[in-house]
Amino acid sequence: MLVTDFDYDLPKELIAQHPMEPRDHSRLLVLDKDTGTMEHRHFYDICEYLRPDDLLVFNDTRVIPARLHGFKDTGAHVEVFLLTRLNGTDWEVLVRPGKKLQVGAKIKFSDELGCEIIDHTEFGGRIARFSFTGIFEEILDRLGETPLPPYITAPLADKERYQTVYSRERGSAAAPTAGLHFTKELLAKIKQMGCEEVFVTLHVGLGTFRPVSEAVIEDHEMHKEFYTVPPAAAAAINKAKAEGRRIVAVGTTSVRTLESAGQDGTIHAGGNWTKLYIYPGYKYKFVDALITNFHLPQSTLLMLVSALSSREVILRAYAEAVKEKYRFFSFGDAMFITKLAERKTMTKE
Repeated sequence: MLVTDFDYDLPKELIAQHPMEPRDHSRLLVLDKDTGTMEHRHFYDICEYLRPDDLLVFNDTRVIPARLHGFKDTGAHVEVFLLTRLNGTDWEVLVRPGKKLQVGAKIKFSDELGCEIIDHTEFGGRIARFSFTGIFEEILDRLGETPLPPYITAPLADKERYQTVYSRERGSAAAPTAGLHFTKELLAKIKQMGCEEVFVTLHVGLGTFRPVSEAVIEDHEMHKEFYTVPPAAAAAINKAKAEGRRIVAVGTTSVRTLESAGQDGTIHAGGNWTKLYIYPGYKYKFVDALITNFHLPQSTLLMLVSALSSREVILRAYAEAVKEKYRFFSFGDAMFITKLAERKTMTKE
């Protein structure tokens, strides 16, 4: 398959610049993954499409203030973007300008924080070794900026609007945006229905938003990201699978966690790195339905959702969303990819 097979036309004005208020008032395109049938709703209607025995899987990662501004010993201004923590002092980072930050370069952010570039990565990044006085997380909270995707140019008044209401495990370079639509009240309503909720963690790194540069999608290599599945969550997911209950992933990061932790058909608890690359032809082992946002053209995320349905069905849905002026990308509207017949059967009961 070619990367151009996953292209679509998107008017620039449909790229959402601000989050919806309230969170659950965003629009919701409900898509039957088999037939392509669509229904246009709002996110607060999601309960009408959930079943009392559903298991919902959320990613509870929290975005860190990952963008740091500093100076080389030459006085030149540089930017360091934290991607993945490797140990107590070393991080995989992106740097700008890259040509000026080779191995051995030293950067000062403040009197209490600095770093040295100690290695290159295979994807054009760097390994930076940080030195600091005090608690790194507290220093980062003071000096760092919460990163927004480059297609969002409007300032964000409330930084918490780029966090889910259930975020708690620090470590992401970007938000798991499908979760931005949930309010605490909506989560409580879903739980009152009888749905089961579990939380896993995948820290969003370069793998999620790195563009596909190869013409043939099979030639693309995913960057690794770290995930964790708590023992209680693993047990609950395996039990739901054994009982034939529907497993609903909230966001593509939850999808990657589930499918990575369950490659042999059983979800294994613990933490691990994943480079799992999902595109049409992949057979899902645990994900039955997916709550997700609208993704960039030619992106690995668009390929992932296409694998749950088909490329043709997903691109028709995207064309319909453009026609109906849905809001796209991180602060945009949502899709629920499922089987509508399942919802209707439960409604009759």
